Amino acid sequence: MRLDMAGQGRIIALLGPTNTGKTHAAIERMLQLGSGMIGLPLRLLAREVYERLVAVRGASQVALVTGEEKRVPPSPRFWVCTVESMPVDRPVAFLAVDEVQLAGDRHRGHVFTDRLLRARGVGETWLLGSDTAAPLLQALVPTVELRRQPRLSTLRSAGHRKLQALPPRSAIVAFSAEKVFAIAERVRARHGGAAVVLGALSPRARNAQVGLFESGDVQHLVATDAIGMGLNLDVHHVALAGTSKYDGLEHRPLRADELAQIAGRAGRYRRDGTFGTTDEAEPLSDELVTAIEQHELPVLKRMYWRQADLELGSVAELLASLDAPPPRRMLVPVRDADDARALRRLVEDAGVVQRARGAAAVRLLWDVCGVPDFGQVQPEHHATLLRQLYVRLVDEGGLSDAWMAAQVDRLDRVEGDASALMGRIAQLRVWSYVAWRPGWTGPGWTERLLEVEERLSVALHDRLTARFLDHRAGIVRPDVVAAPEAVEVGPTGRVSCGGREVGRVLGLGFELRAEAPSRPLLQAIRAAVGPVLRARAEQVAGCADAAIGVDPEGGVRWDGAVIGRLVAGERWQAPRLRVARLDELEAPARERVAQRLDRWLRAWLAEDEALLAALPSGSPASRALGHALRGGAASVREVRALLDAVPRAERDAFLAAGVRVGPRYVVLPRLLERVGPRLVLWRVHTGEALEAPDDGGRLPFEAAWTPAASRALGFLRVGRWLVRVDLVDALLAGGRRAGIGWGVEVGLVEGILEALG
Repeated sequence: MRLDMAGQGRIIALLGPTNTGKTHAAIERMLQLGSGMIGLPLRLLAREVYERLVAVRGASQVALVTGEEKRVPPSPRFWVCTVESMPVDRPVAFLAVDEVQLAGDRHRGHVFTDRLLRARGVGETWLLGSDTAAPLLQALVPTVELRRQPRLSTLRSAGHRKLQALPPRSAIVAFSAEKVFAIAERVRARHGGAAVVLGALSPRARNAQVGLFESGDVQHLVATDAIGMGLNLDVHHVALAGTSKYDGLEHRPLRADELAQIAGRAGRYRRDGTFGTTDEAEPLSDELVTAIEQHELPVLKRMYWRQADLELGSVAELLASLDAPPPRRMLVPVRDADDARALRRLVEDAGVVQRARGAAAVRLLWDVCGVPDFGQVQPEHHATLLRQLYVRLVDEGGLSDAWMAAQVDRLDRVEGDASALMGRIAQLRVWSYVAWRPGWTGPGWTERLLEVEERLSVALHDRLTARFLDHRAGIVRPDVVAAPEAVEVGPTGRVSCGGREVGRVLGLGFELRAEAPSRPLLQAIRAAVGPVLRARAEQVAGCADAAIGVDPEGGVRWDGAVIGRLVAGERWQAPRLRVARLDELEAPARERVAQRLDRWLRAWLAEDEALLAALPSGSPASRALGHALRGGAASVREVRALLDAVPRAERDAFLAAGVRVGPRYVVLPRLLERVGPRLVLWRVHTGEALEAPDDGGRLPFEAAWTPAASRALGFLRVGRWLVRVDLVDALLAGGRRAGIGWGVEVGLVEGILEALG
């Protein structure tokens, strides 16, 4: 089966490391051919390229298309898009897809794979990316012409350096907003200031921060790995403040190609660059340093794939087509893309299924499932929003102005710190995406949302600048003596004395920024901050469960700050809660916060407990069987005597509670499906950093779990695979699972039988 579209002009793969001029060459070729389209991996990069093209060809000839922003003149000749938003059915002389190696990314890879297989220019198609993609490109697109582009400058390791020893024009890369802000504080104290760049920034805020760095106002930039995908910055040295990150599913080490992509931002055009580690990051191994310096990285072994032409006649047909197996061995099915996961959540709702009848209703449902979760709220909360959207669109034919106003007005506020403003901007991106969908909203909403984002962006830049630039924020001298009324706490949490910043309220604590202040000044600060912290403690005490969350490492968060932590209890499913040291709060306020967090923890654990509480417990055998199922599964061999001893009436009650007895396992499937929360509990209890399956374990996956973790979480080790035990029974019973090829399935069954003895 041929996957590339023959007869659509030349297909050229321009491959090489960072700083090779690949994107520049593609843009120049597009301008030469007179019309074209380029798909880029980041919204910020698309905006950068769009502004560059507008400068040379004018706004009337250039279109910008991303999920949240569309600037399309009447007859554009050039289209700049994010890869997901490319209108690939529009004929253009030239088409380019940038960073095609992202086809190996388990979150977005299927989109890049689709573009490199199906998107074509009439005259030329260019596939830009890393050398690591070369073998797969040749296999999947036989007519491709490989061209390798050498790096324009030399990249060398500078080893490990402390933050205070980093040279000017350094970019320090961390992997969470919290870490970026913490490092930027220290850089400000050591070097006088820092600019910050995160993927969550709006284009305006990002450009303003980069402007501080490019102009020389600051000599250091602190960023997430958002700078790794082609954003053009005058960086001489890249310092990695970590070598692992949480990728939305698990906390994992960075791969060599990811480290190389980030390190390669050092150096620009002909100027050489250096890279290394800093802060708490361990020095890179000699082998890894050599691989990055020589650009000799492991090749891509697989690309993620999903059927492009989905069946939309019914929900069942749509689900089946999403699970269609790939046509080639080197393509692997995307197991749990955000839109497919949202669809599966929504079709659990009878009201949604009732409305999704007919092709038009199913297509609308699928479009709604494509609304991104830019705010990174918990999946169930995002699913609730999607259900509201779908029901209103079906029942009312669109989203009313009054309802849209209610959603946007709550975000149109400039108070709060940088984290709060970034959160609002992220949520605004969701509504911008919605407003750009044809027919979903009334006129004027795209403009209104851009205005709100503009206001928030200006405020965000001001907060970041005030926080991370000494000459804007200032430091109060230690010998200053202040009366309580001279200390002010602003709406963003900034605490100042005489117009100069002395600290900041974060979460339920206070971070002091004046070094060794005098006792009178410290007393004045505490007197001013105390009422603010008491008020925030009352907010926590009265907040909804949804306002409190837990990160993958067990940190309990409110308003973006850690206010507690889960710690190991007597059982791994029953952690204890340790409230953060809230030294600035009086004992009664601390107690109210502790009581609220205790209620939150009980509610967070309640779903698992409810599943177990529903099991019958009348007879000793039933109680013992229920105890054996606390982990979600038990071997039939181990509980055979209990199964035989459970009274007949209670057997029916077990089945009604969801328990299933298979050839080899007794399982409580709904408990096994909660892999994500249970992984957090296991990590907290054991300290093991386990990789998370990206589909909830519905398919076999590769991971280095310990035997104890596998047993506790309901998985069986089969060679290099981990298989959830209810899937083990399905395979043994001859059941098929989409995405498992026949040869793989046969091999798994043989391995399962061997593992089970």
